Amino acid sequence: MDENGLSHEIIGATIEVHKALGPGLLESVYETALAHELVLRGLAVKRQLSVPVSYKEHRLEAGFRMDILVADLVIVEIKAVEKVLPIHEMQLLTYLKLAGKRLGLLLNFSATGMTRGIKRIVNNL
Repeated sequence: MDENGLSHEIIGATIEVHKALGPGLLESVYETALAHELVLRGLAVKRQLSVPVSYKEHRLEAGFRMDILVADLVIVEIKAVEKVLPIHEMQLLTYLKLAGKRLGLLLNFSATGMTRGIKRIVNNL
């Protein structure tokens, strides 16, 4: 399955989790539930995957952890905030570049309707 097919599956799983749990919980709860739902759908999921950061050929210990990586192709960044800010979008784009991935989904579970809480971020797709 390519990035677009995975995106469709991830969004479906996201809507399922949001219907069941609703807004108002911590990001960690949504991350755990979404990872479980994706596994139930037969997708390979890695959580809190560390990605190193290099600066001038020097590996920095201050890397980042992506919330979820699906099928080694799509990064999922989970938020539970009143409003998604441009910095959240830039954060995911930076993660995509550092990890060499082309597609990310920024999911804000605090949205009253989950479809309003989904933002697709691309890196040379």
